[in-house]
Amino acid sequence: MTATDRPASEPPKTEPDRGDLIPFRDALRTWFAISLQTFGGPAGQIAVMQRTLVEEKRWIGQQRFNHALSYCMLLPGPEAQQLAVYTGWLLNGTRGGLAAGALFVLPGVIALLALSALYVGFGTTAAVTGLFAGLAPAVVAIVAQAVWRVGRRSLTHPLLVGLAVASFAALALFRVPFPVVIVVAGMAGWLIARWAPAVFKPAAHGSGDDGPAPLIPDDALHHERPSRRRTTRILLAGLLLWAVPVAVVAVLTGTDSVFTTQGLFFSGTALVTFGGAYAVLAYVAQQAVQTYGWLSAGEMVRGLALAETTPGPLIMVVQFVAFLGAYRDPGSLDPWTAALLGALLTTWVTFVPCFLLIFLGAPYIERLRGNRHVSAALSGITAAVVGVIANLALYFAEHTLFTTVDNRTFGPLHLGLPDLTTFRPVALGIALVAVALIFPLRWSVLRTLGVCAGLGLAAALAGLTGS
Repeated sequence: MTATDRPASEPPKTEPDRGDLIPFRDALRTWFAISLQTFGGPAGQIAVMQRTLVEEKRWIGQQRFNHALSYCMLLPGPEAQQLAVYTGWLLNGTRGGLAAGALFVLPGVIALLALSALYVGFGTTAAVTGLFAGLAPAVVAIVAQAVWRVGRRSLTHPLLVGLAVASFAALALFRVPFPVVIVVAGMAGWLIARWAPAVFKPAAHGSGDDGPAPLIPDDALHHERPSRRRTTRILLAGLLLWAVPVAVVAVLTGTDSVFTTQGLFFSGTALVTFGGAYAVLAYVAQQAVQTYGWLSAGEMVRGLALAETTPGPLIMVVQFVAFLGAYRDPGSLDPWTAALLGALLTTWVTFVPCFLLIFLGAPYIERLRGNRHVSAALSGITAAVVGVIANLALYFAEHTLFTTVDNRTFGPLHLGLPDLTTFRPVALGIALVAVALIFPLRWSVLRTLGVCAGLGLAAALAGLTGS
């Protein structure tokens, strides 16, 4: 029986007001071990935390874990990293949340910085070109898998299928801004639940509770109560930490510098990344490629392939985007210094909001379990995310399988039409191999990327990468 199921005469018990529920050193070791296993996107990352925290160590109960995850999925940003912050907060307070969230992304930050530098330094060599020629088609299959997984789980009613199709059409055909699609989807979910509540089926909870009682019981409330004073303090501190680095960069390099532009742009995208990285990457790709010219569409696909091969949230691809954009427009700085500054600033403004939203909302969410209106909005957004990811798959497929894609406008319609004479048969062949490995054979993302990279390298050595 959860806190929301208790009768009014039986108030939920509260955890004792004490410090760490587990030794902080043990928590650090565990979060670092988790961070080294966070390959394969949010589903794999959540599975790692589920196995480690719920099933093996018994630090948190299954229902409590699911409740935290539901809140994180409502928020903009990577839900797996936010779940780590939330769970770290439950176990060790604020410093636990900071440590868990930082360790969750640290290996990926370091790895992607190194890979970005290698791409900039050696990206024109035949070997590197061949590797990316194999990775890009694999990404198409990986994104297609994301469409299938999210759709199978969330599109449980024809109305939700219609919402997904409408979201896809709004983005792919009419270029409706991504934030507008997300807001409308949330409102639609709320309205559907109000007039047809049977559309939304309750999520099934895994068992995960066989064994000793968890350290954090499912029916206990966290001792840190929400208050206006606490909310104000955290909000001011978080906003200052978020804004000051961008303001300093603007003062030192100018308001029109690439660093200021990246800081402001990625601060904005951090607030609209509902549904995970795949959902917002089409918007990021469009702006980074067509509006700012930081990289090409092909390089955006390669950056996503790099992010797929490193641990941590997939949204880390924005670090690659910023690295290339700042390297190519360094202003008065050395290009390598500029690239490092742009990448680190972008990473900072992308992830600081994740900590802020968890620390602000978690005490309230602990006391608002099972809110039907919140769940309905989430279901609407999740349905729309299927269409958003399908739009991303289309974008990547066009720019991977064809050298040239022309943007045409027919009244309100905006279409990307590939030039059929620039078709790449080798890319299609590798993409079909990736589809076979991921779907029928159910290979992991990392193994699939490795095989496709090898195929791309072989094609490069045979002189076929231009095909």
